[in-house]
This record gives sequence, structure tokens and C-alpha cells, in this order.
Amino acid sequence: MSTAREGKAGLGILPPLTGLKQDFPASIVVALVALPLCLGVALASGAPLFSGLIAGIVGGIVIGLLSRSPLSVSGPAAGLTVIVFDAIQSLPSFQAFTLAVVLAGAMQMLFSLSRSGVLAEFVPSSVITGMLAAIGLILILKQIPHAVGYDGDPEGDFAFSQGDGMNTLSTLWYSISNQLTLGAIIISVVSITFLFWWDANKPKDGPFKLLPGPLVVVVGAVAINALFGVIAPGLQLQAKHLVEVPVAEGLSGFLALFALPDFGQVGNSTVWTVAITLAIVASLESLLSVTAVDELDPQRRTTDKNRELFAQGGGNIVSGLIGGLPVTSVIVRSSANVDSGASSKMSTILHGSWLLLSVLLIPAMLNLIPLAALAAVLIQTGYKLTKPALFLKRWKQGYTQFVPFVVTITAILFTDLLVGIVIGLVVGFVFVIARNFRSAVTLVCDPDGKNCMVRARRNLYFIHKYELQKALNGVPDGADLLVDLSATSYVDLDNIDIINAFVRGAPFRDITVSVRGDISEKSVSLVNAPRRELVHL
Repeated sequence: MSTAREGKAGLGILPPLTGLKQDFPASIVVALVALPLCLGVALASGAPLFSGLIAGIVGGIVIGLLSRSPLSVSGPAAGLTVIVFDAIQSLPSFQAFTLAVVLAGAMQMLFSLSRSGVLAEFVPSSVITGMLAAIGLILILKQIPHAVGYDGDPEGDFAFSQGDGMNTLSTLWYSISNQLTLGAIIISVVSITFLFWWDANKPKDGPFKLLPGPLVVVVGAVAINALFGVIAPGLQLQAKHLVEVPVAEGLSGFLALFALPDFGQVGNSTVWTVAITLAIVASLESLLSVTAVDELDPQRRTTDKNRELFAQGGGNIVSGLIGGLPVTSVIVRSSANVDSGASSKMSTILHGSWLLLSVLLIPAMLNLIPLAALAAVLIQTGYKLTKPALFLKRWKQGYTQFVPFVVTITAILFTDLLVGIVIGLVVGFVFVIARNFRSAVTLVCDPDGKNCMVRARRNLYFIHKYELQKALNGVPDGADLLVDLSATSYVDLDNIDIINAFVRGAPFRDITVSVRGDISEKSVSLVNAPRRELVHL
């Protein structure tokens, strides 16, 4: 169910333009972050590079228009790379795979109609913040190799185990010990230093107020690399260290990069298996991401999760129809959107438009951007997601919050996003269940045992029978007992029977029983016993 704080942009397809001053520069930052990730996810998935760009464009424009989330940004997801890679290998063609993407989108729309989005509300907050912190750490660990000039692992690969046989930590060590590129290091160090300085000293007014720091970094990095070519050719970064956007020859060549699905494969059972898998996993990832983005939103707006499933389904149908990868809501782009000061989904829509225009009009210019500069932008984004203060906050909230938080981080770091989240959810639910099995019934008596109280701290179900019976058995003979049910709205029949039996037997032990609470709304009525207000023992 949507709420009154679900973002004013959520009431229609087109968002208001009142926040354009914030959304315009934010959209540029998000586009710069999204560009290498779209290409990297496609490469890691074994798909055509342009299919990743299609997914990024659709995620921005189509899902941006359909969604009611003010700050979430969608695109090709790193969490789906293994599933997509295996699916492409198992199907007769990439066009058969895009048919599965279309079918998955239709299934997501059915999920929306069945109100499945409510499932996101049951995810513990410790798991959500753990996911955010883990993604931040992964960004830092995965981008350091690019920052020092080793680009062996695709930008969009977030899994611990990599396709080249290495893993996150071994790649980090290998890049630092064997693959240092001085030109990349200079660009990344200058870029990171500037980004953190800019955040701390950004003008509050004047012409530079809305200037995005990442845009300055990218333009500056292109200029520095060009300068290297003039004064120090040995430092200049070559093509393998730069962005690689497919360059089409003219409009006809650009349109040829799009492709329709192979609808002749609709009877292929493998296509349907892939579609079901994509629909379930993409929906789960989108719901978790949107929930996490709501946590990051400075205005604390809440997204309609069922409408989000509808938007994601529509996006996947469009992406599949024109040859794109499956899309989900993505934390990295979304957090960059929040950090850049976006105020509405206009930023999301504009970022998709910039991706479309740039790959159509200036692909050669995009291919001048050093990956080291984009790595600097992502490292700063990662730091903002995993600040030390976040760990300290969870620690202060107690082990029931801290343990699921740390387990989620560790699991995601050493497996992948989806497996790590599932592990985090299991641990989180264990703590939730454990909290619910804490004592629901307490017995307190005054020093001489003359006045006692049995209090139900929450609703009583059949699992609380033993607790209730034990508490009543502990009441000493001759006591004046108050049974306090004021904190409950429901008492199970089994527990009512236990209390009734105790009330009937109380005279034989010289115990006087009275009850506090409106029992008329409980499951059944107690036997006649005096009602009274709570006394303090």
C-alpha cells in the first residue's frame, strides 16, 4: 500500500520540474557512473556490449517514467551476471534470451497485480544496511585495481569469484604488486583527492554551486591523459585503460545494434525456465534495492513496492524487445543519485536520456575517458555507503542488530550479492524469531509474597502455554494475584483455558485472582474474575 509520503513524483508519469536545479547535475553524475557499469555487466554476462547500454537507457527512461520511486535508478544488475551468463550459454541464441527477458517482465507485472511487493517490508533493517555497506566495500575493493591501471576484471563484476579464475582479494593483490600503471595512478589519486575536497568545500552559491564534482574529474582526466601524450608519452593511457563504447557508422548502423527477440523460441521450455528465474531474482533484487534507497532518502519517502514491480516488469519487456539485458533497481547508481542531491525521478529519466544521446552522438568522445577516473568516482561512492560511523551505529544498537549486519556484509563480500543477501536474511530472521521467543510472561511478587502480578508483555499464542503455566505455578499460596493482560490484543484459547483453570483452583490455595485488561476483545472470555486497574508492586 502506498503512503502519503511516497514522493510527489509518484502521482503521475511525468515528475514535477520544481527540483530540476538539483536533478539536472545529479543526472550527469549518475550517467557517468552508469556508463562503465552497463558495459562491464554486459561483458561479465557474455552478452553484446550494446545490450548493457540498452538496459541502462531503458532503466533510466522507461522505468523512470513508470516507477513512483523518487530516487531509485535502474539498469543492468551485477547480481544477475551469473544467471544471465549461464542462460545465454544454454539457449540457442541471444535473441532467445531476450525473449526470456520479455516473458520475465510480463511475470513481474503479474507479481505486481498479486501485491507481492509487500514482501520487501519483512526484510530486517540490519540486512538492508548490511547490503549497502557490503556494496560500498565491494566498490572500493573492485575499483582499486582500475585505479592503479589493471583492468582485467570487468567494471560491473561484483562477485567474489571472477571469470578469470581469480577473486576480489587476489586481483587486488595482483594489481598492486604486478600491474601498477603510473599514468592511471596519477589520474586516480588526483581525482579522488579532488572529489573529497570538492565535497567538503563545494560553493553554497554562485555559478559553481551545481557543478558536479565527478563531471570535473572526468573532463580533467581526459585533459590530463591528452597532456601526457604531449609531454610524457610513456604515461599516456592506451585504449585498454579507457572506456570502450561500441561506435556505429551513422544512424543506420546505430539502429542495427538493436534486435528483436526470437519469438519462434516461445515453445522452448528452457526459455520459460530462464524467464521464471529472472522474474523472481530480478524482483527480489529490485525490492531490496528500492527499500535500501528509501533508507538513504533524506526526505524519508516510501516507495510503493507493488508499483515498482510493475515498473520493473515494463522496463524488462521494453529492454528485451529491443535487445537489452534484464534490468533491476541498482544500489550503486541510486546511491550516486542520492549523494548528488537529486530530488525527484527526473534525475533518473535524464540520466537515461544522457546515455542515449551520448552513445548516439559522441561515442568516440566517451572512449577518451580513463577508467581510472571513473574508478575514483565509484571509490568515493563506495566510501559513502560504508562509512565507519555506520558500523559504530549498528554496534551501539546491540548484537541482535550488529551480528546480522556483519554477517550480511561478510557473506556478500565472499560470495555474491544475491547469495549474501539470502544468508543475511536467514541470520536476520533467526534473531527476529529469537526476540519473539523471549519471555512473554513475567511473574513479580512483593517481598512477603502477599501481592503478585502475572503480566503478559505481548499477545499470547499456543507457544506461550509453558511460560504462562510456569508463571502461574510460581504464585505462592495465600497471595493476592493480578493477571495483567492490558498489553495484549489477542490471547490464544489454550492460554485462556490455562488462566480459567487457575482461577477455578485458586480458592483451594487461598489465592485471590483479579484481571486487568479489556478481555471482551480477546479470543474468548475468561471465567468470572474481578477486574481492576494495575497496581504497582
